[in-house]
Parts: sequence; structure tokens; C-alpha cells
Amino acid sequence: MIRQLVRIQKRIVPDLLEEMQTRYDILHYVRLMQPIGRRTLAASLGLTERILRREVEFLKDHGLLETATQGMSLTDDGRNVLRSMHAIMAELAGVTDMAKALKEKLGVRDVIVVPGDSDETFWVQRDLGRATVTRLKRELSAEEHNTIAVTGGTTMASVAAMMSPDKEGRKMTFVPARGGLGETLELQANTVCSRMANRAESDYHLLHIPDEVSTETFVKMVEEPSIKNVLQMIRDASIVVHGIGEAKTMAKRRSASPELLAQLEAEQAVAEAFGYYFDRDGRIVHRVQTVGLQLKDLKRVKHVLVVAGGHSKAEAIIAYVKQSPDVILITDEGAAATILKG
Repeated sequence: MIRQLVRIQKRIVPDLLEEMQTRYDILHYVRLMQPIGRRTLAASLGLTERILRREVEFLKDHGLLETATQGMSLTDDGRNVLRSMHAIMAELAGVTDMAKALKEKLGVRDVIVVPGDSDETFWVQRDLGRATVTRLKRELSAEEHNTIAVTGGTTMASVAAMMSPDKEGRKMTFVPARGGLGETLELQANTVCSRMANRAESDYHLLHIPDEVSTETFVKMVEEPSIKNVLQMIRDASIVVHGIGEAKTMAKRRSASPELLAQLEAEQAVAEAFGYYFDRDGRIVHRVQTVGLQLKDLKRVKHVLVVAGGHSKAEAIIAYVKQSPDVILITDEGAAATILKG
């Protein structure tokens, strides 16, 4: 029905579609970056201030936008209208067909594609976060308590930024899927976990242990009651949300030795997740002993949401899903187009 309506509108009232696209872009960008000033919004969307002023006044008059000293934000009506427009605009942009084609090519459970390329436009990563939160809530159980394990990283930080309470009141508890990776504090799994929980008005438990430890240290630490309890919650998670890293980038973040970097280069490693490094065929070529979820644990998880975008992540996505196809992939147009061309 949506597809048919879009086809008719393109032929009969193409100017209306252009105007709708502009207003959707404004509402969408404000939702992702609010509160935001008018000048910043105009520059980000490539609109003249005169055109933006006209459109903003229209949206304000219809109760979709509100302004304050800090900048513009969406009203409740604005959020509802924007939510209703997502499917129509995805059809208009062609990403609905792209998602179907990508699902068939990769053989995964499901695919969601958002417009744009997060390698080129920074706010597309926020849109990945929005799409992930929407899908996560779709998978929540009303009958059981939902334990959600999340990893760290820049993409997952964007998911946390877009998190919101569940309107149906379904119970959620957030846990980090792994220990600290030695990266900046705001990108660590513990930080992402607590921010998601706070924005969702839910409970959380943290894992106070480094991601990489020696076997002797690991054996001692996991016997600590508080750590043992959180590790069990992580293994029992009903939903896991994680990103996919590029092999070289993740190895450097872990301060890998020159010898290991050379090994990964020789083995043609292209992707990393949970301390496992994969080559282009999805084979594990190296593994780092990490604390938290292991690759084998994902087979018991009901819903695994993988979030990765940008054309530079295309090869990593392909490699990872070859060995873990039962996932829901949330990606962007840049990565999807690159994968489909291959």
C-alpha cells in the first residue's frame, strides 16, 4: 500500500514529495540532535536560513516543534508524526528494497537499513541508534524480564543516546557484554550499559573487571560473588546488542603487539567481535581471552542485534555474519550499497 501510494505521488504531485522530504529531514535531524539551534540545523541540512525559517514556522504552528533557549526540540506530536513517517520515507529512499536484497544476500534473520553513510555524515550513526532502539523494543517480552547485554564503542554509544523508556512498561535490566576494553571511559561497555539503563529508566549491573586478563587472574576474579552474579546474568541475556569492529582498528585499541598485527595482516583478518578475529570467509584466525560473552554463548540468545554502518564496515559485516547468520542486522545505506555491489 505504501509503495503504491509513493508511486502515485511521484507521478501526480512530485513537488509535494519534495516538501514532505524537507519537513521529514528537519523533524528527523532535530530528533537525533535535539536541542539544536536554527543556524546549525540549516548548515547541517544544506538549507538556506530563509527556507528553514519558513519550514520551522510551519512545523511550530502545527505543534510538531518547540523552541527554547537551548534550541529546537520535537513535541510529543512531532515524535508521533515522525515515527509514522519513517516507513514512507524509507520506501521513498529505496532503502526498504535494499534491506530485502541484503537480507537475501547475507542469509541473516532480518535487516534494517537507514538512509545515508555514517562514514560521511556523522548524524547517520545516531539514526542507526534510533533504528536499533525501535527494533530492540519490538523484541521485548511482556511475560518475562528482559536482560539486555550490550557492548561498547562509538556505534553503541549512539544507541545509548537514542534509548528511551518502554511505553508498555516492560521490564528491562541492562548488563555489559564484556569487561573494560581500555578505551575512553564514555565508550566502554559499562558506561554504555549505564547510560542505556538511565535513559530507559531501567535497572543495570556493571562488570568491574578488565576485558583482557591472564588465566590465573580470571579464575580468581570470577569467583568473587558480585562478578560471578553479573557474569551469569550476561550469559542468561535474552537480547544482545553489539557492534562489529574492523580487525586492525580493534587490535590497535587493544594495544596489540607488532607481532600480532603482522599475524592478523598475514591471516587477512577483517572483522572483530567479542575478542574473536575473522577473515573474509568468516573463519576465526585469532582469539583474545576476554571476560564476558563468548561467541558460543550467542547461540543461546533469543535475539542478537548487530549494529554496524559506513561503507568501510562492509567487509567486516560480511565476514562476521558468515559464521553468525541468525542475527538482526541494523546498518546504513553506505554499508548496504557496498555489500550489494560485491
